[in-house]
Amino acid sequence: MADKVRVRFAPSPTGPLHMGGVRTALYNYLFAKKHGGDFILRIEDTDQTRYVPGAEDYIVEALKWSGIAPDEGQGFGGSFGPYRQSERKDLYYQYAQQLVDSGNAYYAFDTAEELEEMRERLKKAKVAAPQYNAVTRGSMKNSVSLSAEEVEKRLENGDPYVIRLKVPRNEEIRFFDEIRGWVVVHSSNLDDKVLFKSDGMPTYHLANIVDDHLMKITHVIRGEEWLPSAPTHILLYKFLEWEAPKMAHLPLILKPDGNGKLSKRDGDRLGFPVFPIDWIDPISGEKSSGYREKGYYPEAFVNMLAFLGWNPGTEQEIFSLAELVDAFSIERVGKSGSKFDPEKTKWFNQQWLRKQSDDNLVTALKPILEKENLDIPSYEFLKGYVSLMKERAQFPTDLLEGKYLLTEPQEYDAKTIKKKWKENTPELMGKLAEVLRGVEDFSAENIETAFKKFLEDQNVGMGAVLPNFRVLVTGMGMGPSMFQISELLGKDPVLKRIEEGITKLSN
Repeated sequence: MADKVRVRFAPSPTGPLHMGGVRTALYNYLFAKKHGGDFILRIEDTDQTRYVPGAEDYIVEALKWSGIAPDEGQGFGGSFGPYRQSERKDLYYQYAQQLVDSGNAYYAFDTAEELEEMRERLKKAKVAAPQYNAVTRGSMKNSVSLSAEEVEKRLENGDPYVIRLKVPRNEEIRFFDEIRGWVVVHSSNLDDKVLFKSDGMPTYHLANIVDDHLMKITHVIRGEEWLPSAPTHILLYKFLEWEAPKMAHLPLILKPDGNGKLSKRDGDRLGFPVFPIDWIDPISGEKSSGYREKGYYPEAFVNMLAFLGWNPGTEQEIFSLAELVDAFSIERVGKSGSKFDPEKTKWFNQQWLRKQSDDNLVTALKPILEKENLDIPSYEFLKGYVSLMKERAQFPTDLLEGKYLLTEPQEYDAKTIKKKWKENTPELMGKLAEVLRGVEDFSAENIETAFKKFLEDQNVGMGAVLPNFRVLVTGMGMGPSMFQISELLGKDPVLKRIEEGITKLSN
């Protein structure tokens, strides 16, 4: 086996990439980078009936957006191509034939009707899981049960056939899973899987093993739904006399309530995306929303995914991709499924939004303001604005909550007025305006100093003045620091808003 770590992510282009698929890609990426290895993208499209146009491009774009672009593979080049299985189909037959020649696989000529009859017969005999296996193969039409002459004749006549794996009887198949430890399966629980179909295409099982071997894959890190296939794959490695890669089967991502695997329907029902980026179904035109278009940062998306199944063993929760690479180990991936928490995902996004520079947030905010038909103030004003608003925002669109700073108030928070606006308030606020007019350098610090001295001089509490100051300037009952807001707006706009507000509320 190659010394260099080589891992692969091998999705089928049957639709959009589920976030569980992105997590599989992420763990492969982290493992490869941690060990100075290569991360490969292979497209497994042997089942042409399920192929969906656009799905392959979607997979590539989703990985790029997530920041986990492969080192080689479909769309990325490399010296082990082609990386699309349908373009490798001439490779596989020789290995299927090799298995037949060594007695570890056989030709099966059964028709669909004959297979159905066999299943019905076994059901009547109360067999719980009817299958084509070491027991039933003797009564079916294949090169194990038929004479060599009969087989030869059928092949010469061009009779359609499949090639099936010949699973040995009464054998224990054992392999070590890097997450689960030793896995032992009895061969009586396995069926004789089809390796090569009558249409000249390999099945997933054969293509997967051949490709992993030829591409020098050292570790197979995949979802636990592939665990039942692993014993078949171990047998194939043994029969082809190849060294099997190390295997790790990742736990499921569960619904928020923990009952079952997370699906697209859960996202639709509970209002969160399950795909990395938007997907439009090429047949129905139906749109499924993605994290990118919902305003999530790729760093937050990846940070969240990393924690669905893995933990660093420390209190740290916010990790850049480089920090994840340093901290990641397959030993710290758990066996049991991880509940997806939509609220925690928003929290991750909030943390990453706070890490953005004010310049980045201004860039994100401008198109949002344009969409709302709001006047766009100066760049410097917007920088101050996002700096004030970002602590309260989970998404760039939440920065709009401060749009009261962009336009003068048209109405005033009813709750604040009812509770705080007293008979003497207009006079008190008029006096405050005069004090503010006298502040030369209109900085938050100087405004706060003058404000506190005003309270002392008037012998009134904060509660009698600050809420009314806020409602006059912003129209709101709550928000960021009024001293910082005042500095941002500037002296003349603040005084104008106070005076106009006093007039409106006094009438």
